[in-house]
Amino acid sequence: MTSNESVVYDAVVLAGGGARRLGGADKPGVLVGGRALLDRVLGACVDARATVVVAEHRPTARPVRWAREDPPGAGPVAALDAGLRHTAADDVLVLSADLPFLTADTVRRLLTALRTGTGEGVLLTDGDGHEQPLVAAYRTAALRRELAVLTADRGGLAGLPLRRLTAGLELTHVPDPVASFDCDTWDDIASARARIREHGHVLDEWISAVKDELGIDLDVDTGVLLDLARDAAHGVARPAAPLTTFLVGYAAAQAQGGPEAVAEAARKAAALALRWAQEAEQDRAAEPAGPEPAGAEPTGSESNRSRPDAG
Repeated sequence: MTSNESVVYDAVVLAGGGARRLGGADKPGVLVGGRALLDRVLGACVDARATVVVAEHRPTARPVRWAREDPPGAGPVAALDAGLRHTAADDVLVLSADLPFLTADTVRRLLTALRTGTGEGVLLTDGDGHEQPLVAAYRTAALRRELAVLTADRGGLAGLPLRRLTAGLELTHVPDPVASFDCDTWDDIASARARIREHGHVLDEWISAVKDELGIDLDVDTGVLLDLARDAAHGVARPAAPLTTFLVGYAAAQAQGGPEAVAEAARKAAALALRWAQEAEQDRAAEPAGPEPAGAEPTGSESNRSRPDAG
């Protein structure tokens, strides 16, 4: 499977835990990088055919289906069972709602490993090698099989840990200490917020946040736009930088284009800024020398003419 092939999958996000280590705070709604943790997770699986969030209904950045385990608070296995009842795809992505660094690339990696392998599930492991069953892709039929076995053996699913479910599955492990990082404590939240403000991450994080906030899904070459902003600032005036990049985006939208339209509009604007800079340089080169300051010492032949004859 190549990265360009369409992958049909459903996603189930478990977002109804008690967050005891956060003092009972509304963990899915905690902001990291200006976005709720739940919305960050939903952004990573935006191309799922169906996305089911198991929790009480709440505002989200994109539409989802809602489900609830019975009784509420019955634990992750019961919650997963409730979510699966609303899915139909052969493969299902199972996620917790507290993964600040989960990306669409990680989702594709999990699904690709599942599709190309022979196992029944692919899950991430953290930096210590621990399994993360709520950052995983599974074959839906295998999950339903194990849920039925547990229900028959136990008479219900309430209170069961996820390891009781995954113990019966043939699993593949993918190490990823970043994407598997989950926020269980306020220290985890602080660490996540600090990481996204690091120099190497802040621009990508900010662009993702803005796209989510504006409801757009457009991948553009940020280097092109940054170069354009620099050329406009240096060749025209500093305030021209943000105005020019706005106009480039508007022109691409008017053309109903994608990344290619943005790149073409940026090329035209950059060429215009260069012409402005060249004209300014030519004008500076053609300016006559200004008058000499008062009291300056005459030079050359003018000095000789102004000196009285000796004698």
